[in-house]
Amino acid sequence: MTDDSYLSTNKSTDGLRRQPSQKRGKDRVEKILEAAAAVFDEVGYEAATTHQIAAKAGTAVGSLYQFFPDKASIFNTMELRHTERVKALWSQTDVLAIVSLPLRQMINLLVKAISQLFEHPVSRVMFIQFYTNRQVFQSIDESMTQEAINFLADILRHRNPLLNDLQLSLLSEVCVHSSNAVILSALRNPDLLRRQMLAQEIEDLLVAYLEPYVGAAVDKQHNVMKVMICPHCYSKQLSKNGQRRGKQCYLCKNCGKQFVETIG
Repeated sequence: MTDDSYLSTNKSTDGLRRQPSQKRGKDRVEKILEAAAAVFDEVGYEAATTHQIAAKAGTAVGSLYQFFPDKASIFNTMELRHTERVKALWSQTDVLAIVSLPLRQMINLLVKAISQLFEHPVSRVMFIQFYTNRQVFQSIDESMTQEAINFLADILRHRNPLLNDLQLSLLSEVCVHSSNAVILSALRNPDLLRRQMLAQEIEDLLVAYLEPYVGAAVDKQHNVMKVMICPHCYSKQLSKNGQRRGKQCYLCKNCGKQFVETIG
């Protein structure tokens, strides 16, 4: 029986030439994708060939071509698989449950979920390639990073409703970009212990950075810590400067301008 017996004739919505309709065909596709991840990791995208990928997968190159017309289609399918896993992680996160936890426990859960995501070889290689060979990507771009920033901003907003949009945007952008830099270093390191240590450093980094803004647990009345920043230069170096009409006034030590406390 040929592989065609296991394939759907419907046009694929990803890089696949044909969609496998039975378990055997689906398993073979996943095996090819994981083999491709190993080959791309070893020699890079440009040097990799479909023959190398087929050999790594333990299948004939003709069988590979029944699913994928070329190397680019394999890579594109890997992109889509990674995107599916990331968006599943976001959608399955119970935001209301985690924001009520102590800050370190909340960050620990998020870091663990991300670490588990990158245990999959396809997601690991996609992340590395995005930062080292971005021009080969067809479906993943900077918008995915922005979605991650928005995801974290939503968590921080629930944890401290007094943070305004500018604060949420800045905090989330710093957290995502700094974490991605350390994650990249960890994923490229062959030493498992070293990768685990770097993951712990991400946790410590985020806890220390976010503590002044969302360190206090959110209770039913939202009694949370409030942190002000200058609306003119975004500095946090402020001093109280009297009150006006019952509202606290602040003086920015950085730009010298004054402003009145506002929320939201």
